[in-house]
Amino acid sequence: MTGRPPASDPAHFRKVLGRFPTGVTIVTAMDEGRPTGLAIGSFTSVSLDPPLVAFLPTKTSASYAAIESSGAFCVNVVAEDQKAMTGVFASKAEDKFAGVDWEPAPVTGSPKLGGCLAWMDCKVHAVHDGGDHWIVVGAVQEMDVDDRDVGPLLFFTGAYGGFAALD
Repeated sequence: MTGRPPASDPAHFRKVLGRFPTGVTIVTAMDEGRPTGLAIGSFTSVSLDPPLVAFLPTKTSASYAAIESSGAFCVNVVAEDQKAMTGVFASKAEDKFAGVDWEPAPVTGSPKLGGCLAWMDCKVHAVHDGGDHWIVVGAVQEMDVDDRDVGPLLFFTGAYGGFAALD
């Protein structure tokens, strides 16, 4: 016996996974004509051909429920100078878009947030059961980058930070 908590211990699982840095995204959609969105750290590429990405919202997320009904979403890759905006989208605020610069993404009309490093306009391709989360796979319809001279916002051990390249 090693004395380590079992893998089934949620607190220990969270602590271990907290040692893996993640990029921060904001996933947005239109819900009955109103913009909606949530901050997501569990985002990944899935396939180059066809271009697929995925994000993993909790099953209890009211924001994801609104995104699900739209059948489309936009993934916005957050810059390190957008930490405050990320906090709003991670909250249960009534109007997360108050004061946020956005425009409709070209195919789905999902909100494309101003100042983000990159965006991917997606249609829902598949949704899979992932325990207490959904695994939402999106087929990328359009995408682009913003060449601002700023790094990504990262999440590591419960805190936000930036990126510095090694020589």
